[in-house]
Amino acid sequence: MNCSQAPTLILLGLSSDPEKWQPLFSIFLALYLLGLLGNLLLLLAIGADVHLHTPMYFFLSQLSLVDLCFITTTAPKMLEALWTGDGSISFSGCLTQLYFFAVFADMDNLLLAVMAIDRYAAICHPLHYSALMTPFRCGVLVSGSWGVTNCVSLTNTLLLSKLYFRTNQEIPHFFCEFGPLLLLSCSDTHLNKILVIILVGILGISAVLCIVSSYGCIFYAVARVPSAQGKRKALSTCSSHLSVVLLFYSTVFATYLKPPSSSRSSEEVVAAVMYSLVTPTLNPFIYSLRNKDVKSSLRRILNME
Repeated sequence: MNCSQAPTLILLGLSSDPEKWQPLFSIFLALYLLGLLGNLLLLLAIGADVHLHTPMYFFLSQLSLVDLCFITTTAPKMLEALWTGDGSISFSGCLTQLYFFAVFADMDNLLLAVMAIDRYAAICHPLHYSALMTPFRCGVLVSGSWGVTNCVSLTNTLLLSKLYFRTNQEIPHFFCEFGPLLLLSCSDTHLNKILVIILVGILGISAVLCIVSSYGCIFYAVARVPSAQGKRKALSTCSSHLSVVLLFYSTVFATYLKPPSSSRSSEEVVAAVMYSLVTPTLNPFIYSLRNKDVKSSLRRILNME
């Protein structure tokens, strides 16, 4: 069989029907620009308002930065393929996209866990919150997350680059992913599959357990609050984060809780679009629409007051 370490790959994209390419291009260009605008505005609002220089908004600004990079990893190539009808991508380009996609996806995962820890400290230990969530500790949590995700993604990507692949192969997706690429390899991929499952699994399970345990403690603490108004006030600070968590993990589970396949279903494509494009686009609007401080900061920036 014809195998190479530098094959030419073809991303099949969102649809094989050329008549749908132009409408899909318009929809996803608008979605991409909306995601850029929303995340940039949220970053600007947090950076420009000294009242928002707190641990909660620091983590939120990191989430917006990651989401901004996340959608930029996949959307431009997808839009190019829809516009030109050519989904070909070099192997080095595929590996680069794969590396950054894994980094930002894992960072989203870890940041949601870090934000759950922050909400736990604020609600369960309000008197010690400023001592627990110091700028140094917040910096360690975020920089540690960046370090871990880069190491995991780099390890998996470097091992993938050593494999041989069948030339001129089609990837049944609109971006490069580990699963579909491993299915195209001529080499023994046993080690790669084990490492992907172990490393990514540890990150995912650790983050989910952290979120679940944090909110278990939060709900227990809120249940002990005597007044209904106090309960609503405590939970209101978590509502945006919970909405983002549910949206993120529901789409991730719909995408990845099944074995990789050489074919694709419309449900898998929709789940992947939700996970990689729609969720990062909606996150800043979920937080800004439910947050008076962010909205007032945005009004001042946009001269609306």
